[in-house]
This record gives sequence, structure tokens and C-alpha cells, in this order.
Amino acid sequence: MIHAMHPRAYALPLLLTAALTGCAGPAGQAPGSAGSPPPGSTPWLVSGAPSPALPSSAPSPGGLAAPLTEGTVSGTFLPFPRSARAVTYDPKVVPPGATAELTVSRTAAGTTVRLTTRGLVPRRAYGAHLHTRPCTATPEDAGPHYQHRPDPKAAASPPSVDPAYANPRNEVWLDFTADTRGAASVSATQNWTFDEVEPPRSLIVHAEHTRTAAGKAGTAGPRVACLTLATR
Repeated sequence: MIHAMHPRAYALPLLLTAALTGCAGPAGQAPGSAGSPPPGSTPWLVSGAPSPALPSSAPSPGGLAAPLTEGTVSGTFLPFPRSARAVTYDPKVVPPGATAELTVSRTAAGTTVRLTTRGLVPRRAYGAHLHTRPCTATPEDAGPHYQHRPDPKAAASPPSVDPAYANPRNEVWLDFTADTRGAASVSATQNWTFDEVEPPRSLIVHAEHTRTAAGKAGTAGPRVACLTLATR
């Protein structure tokens, strides 16, 4: 289940660890409640925090390293610019304090990706996919889903919504529903590996489970958090 440019197999044992931030709202509460901007607009900032000085396309302070191909990434999801690598766009859906661990490893069959979360909104449904570009202050900058076999008719905007390409066999989908403690664990196994030149660059957490119908395939509501998959 992944969004890419060119299908190429290559060795990829990889381990990613991240901290998502907190929990909010009653179970099943829709994002964008009063007091916070809707997901996809200017990221929510902690009260009193200044507006970001960096443009939405700017890299994190110090610059982003090359895409992670093996090893471990860890971070805490915070509003931009407090964090430019792990960003929460809607703290009512992914608030400070929650954690996530993403493990990607090569198997004899291809690639296995496992996501474990804690501290999210209890009993709430989430979508999660690997995307083609790193995180910035703007959710859409992470690009479309990483695809093993790219949809030739799709563009970065609008992305692929053809179920022949936007499906859990050609992309990495990690949908889950948090339990009563806000925890969940989900995995996906593919019979292919990431492209060597253009591997996935981020994990996006969405506000809803992923749809599968033609014209809506791969959509999962607003982008509520993002983790850049980089070596530092």
C-alpha cells in the first residue's frame, strides 16, 4: 500500500519510531470543532505562539536529511513551527501526548509495515498512508499517496482516486480505530519493495477511514498529522 514514481525493488529493512501528540474530543468527534481552524488550513498553534516565520515549503531547521531507508526515526508531533518533522495539523484529533511507532521491514515476500499508536482519541477511526513528500506547515505539501504502480492519469493535485491504483495492494494503507485507551496496532504486507530513488517521504494520519469507491478511492478525510521519514 504505497504512493511512488517508479517501481523498483531494493533492499529495505527499516524501522521508524515517532511520537504522536495527545488525545482530544469525545469519541467519534469530527475534526475542526470550534476554536481550531479546519484541517488543511493554517496549522493550529499553541496559544500565544507566534505565526511561523518560515514559508510552508521551507525545510525543517537545519534542513532535512536524505529519505530514511533503514534505521529509526523518533519525534514528538507538535504544531508547526515547534516541530517541522513531526507535525500535528489538528490537535483535537492528534493532540499532544499521543505516540506512534512505525516499523518497515523487508520480508521474503516483499515489505511489511506496522504502525502502533497510543494516546489518541479513544474509539476514534483514523486513516494512515505513506506519502511521497516530506511534511511542512501545509498538509497538502506531503503530496499524494506513495504508489508502487503509479496511476498514469493522476497528478499531485488531484491525486489518484481510481481504485485500480488507489487500493491497499498498490499503496500502504494503515487504517485503524483506537481502543478505549486510545491505542491501536495495524500492519500491512506488500509483495514489493520501495523504489530506490523515490521512496516514501512521510506518514500522513487522516481523520477518517479510507474510502474504496470509484472517484473517492484512497481519500480519508482531512490530513491531521504528518511524520517525515528522514535520517535525522
